[in-house]
Amino acid sequence: MSDQGEESPEVGTSVELFAGGGGLAMAVHNAGFRPLLVNEFHKRACETLRANLAEERDKDDTTVSTSKKWPLVEGDVRKIRSFGFLKGKVDVLAGGPPCQPFSLGGVAKGTEDERNMFPEMFRAIREMKPKAVICENVRGLLRPSFRSYFQYILNEMMLPFELRGKKSWEEHNRDLEGKLQKGSADPSQRYDVHWIEVNAANYGVPQIRNRVIIVAFRSDLNVKWENFKPEEEFSEEALFHSMQEGGDYWKRHDYVDDEVKKRVIANLPQVLPVPDGKKPWRTLRDAILGIDWEDGTPVEKPLPPVLEEHLKPKKPEDRVVGGIRDHVGWPGARKYDGHTPNLLDRPAKTVKAGVHGVPGGESVMELDDETFDEGKGYRYMTVRETARVMTFPDKWILEGPRGEKMRQLGNAVPVKLGEVFAKAVAAALQDAEKRSWK
Repeated sequence: MSDQGEESPEVGTSVELFAGGGGLAMAVHNAGFRPLLVNEFHKRACETLRANLAEERDKDDTTVSTSKKWPLVEGDVRKIRSFGFLKGKVDVLAGGPPCQPFSLGGVAKGTEDERNMFPEMFRAIREMKPKAVICENVRGLLRPSFRSYFQYILNEMMLPFELRGKKSWEEHNRDLEGKLQKGSADPSQRYDVHWIEVNAANYGVPQIRNRVIIVAFRSDLNVKWENFKPEEEFSEEALFHSMQEGGDYWKRHDYVDDEVKKRVIANLPQVLPVPDGKKPWRTLRDAILGIDWEDGTPVEKPLPPVLEEHLKPKKPEDRVVGGIRDHVGWPGARKYDGHTPNLLDRPAKTVKAGVHGVPGGESVMELDDETFDEGKGYRYMTVRETARVMTFPDKWILEGPRGEKMRQLGNAVPVKLGEVFAKAVAAALQDAEKRSWK
């Protein structure tokens, strides 16, 4: 897990829209990009950003920041009148735009939702002309009912300067496809767009999280993304092999009771696939221990055990356990059909924001024994455990009540997933710049 605000050699500048609790912003920062502007709408998320690396900035301030702090503009991105003062100064524009593209009230044709923020992303591209764009979004965009609109998003990102006006998205999409077929757009106003469906666990995140990553580069830069696109370095198969009797997994978790170990081994596939040469998926138990995502060494202290006395503390000072913020239990955990607990020796299930920030069964974890919370054998994950499976460092401060903290984490990009792609984008841009000198 990266340290908060780790010092990486500066490789460029960035702008982060829809920053939320800071996952993708931190990833881009850790990759060496210095933020010139960060925007977020939700109050509690802004409080989190300010508690860490951000400082307040007026939405009408058009000076280009030279501060190492993240210049935070709080509020609706649509209220930012222009990004033009940053034209030509931004290497990477990053963000996870909220995308509720349709209201499915009609049978044959849906209507676009005003909460869809991709148009604001495209406006920012037009006004800033960044060298690269990184977007993260839910895998639901790939559903058959949304697939045509997803292709429209990709087409708009390829040709962001082709304004839609009052046309329907279907009409605009037909225009874009026609211009793309002709291939006549100015390369400085066109982007080469790449997308990939990812499972965060395959990139070292201790969580099953299926998402879509979109990466785009300004066409005139001649970026060779295929040479830098991240590979999946972790696998479930490698985890299975590491969990066999005497395997490396149990060597780093040598405190685990033999009966627990036998139970886990008994649930492995009877016939294991041939080793694929990858690293084992990281598990919830690894995250609690503080295991690093690359070489299996601890980079955070193991989290202290959660005790009965740590349930739902009433005073803020009681929310720090063993020097760790937000590592306290919550009563009332239960499991039911369709909401089974997280298993310690698997990656965590997808962290979700939930209607009220506390995501039902997905935030429950099964314990090694049944001595906790009236002998249930399971409990709610703490906020800090949840932050760890999102690969936020322990130093990262989350603001607001428990539900708001969980909502911020559920809406975030896992820091390590974002960092993998941000570093690849940095390398691709540097390569393109070197080739341009020759």
